[in-house]
Amino acid sequence: MTRRPPELPKVKSKKAKGAADWLHLLFRHHLPLESETAVFILVNVLDYTMTYWMLMHGFRESNPIANWFLAGWGAAKGLLLYKFALITTVVLICQIVYTKRPHTARLLLTFGSLGVFFVVVYSLMLYVNHGGTMLELELPEL
Repeated sequence: MTRRPPELPKVKSKKAKGAADWLHLLFRHHLPLESETAVFILVNVLDYTMTYWMLMHGFRESNPIANWFLAGWGAAKGLLLYKFALITTVVLICQIVYTKRPHTARLLLTFGSLGVFFVVVYSLMLYVNHGGTMLELELPEL
């Protein structure tokens, strides 16, 4: 007597119902360097915020490439374009390097994140040492 294998359940083909299904389809697996990239983006958002804050309080940008973006598109949009281009370029390079040398790509993003973090701390120190306070509140006179 031969034994029959159990029947597999029939799977109905279903079409994607919306954007959430497409996102799940695209990102159902972890991306290479996912956490390192997230940290790199986070410290760059902090750098953008700190730089914008300082520009609005009379400081000047010392990076000539960033200055070119600022001169062409203004403080908010120019700085945002510069940061977006920088982040995109670095992340794409690291993803390409990851295909051949994963450890090197991780180190690039890690040291890049540390470098940007130190720039944020340095900017904060500059701001505070030149008379700025993080909360400039105008208190009513009593």
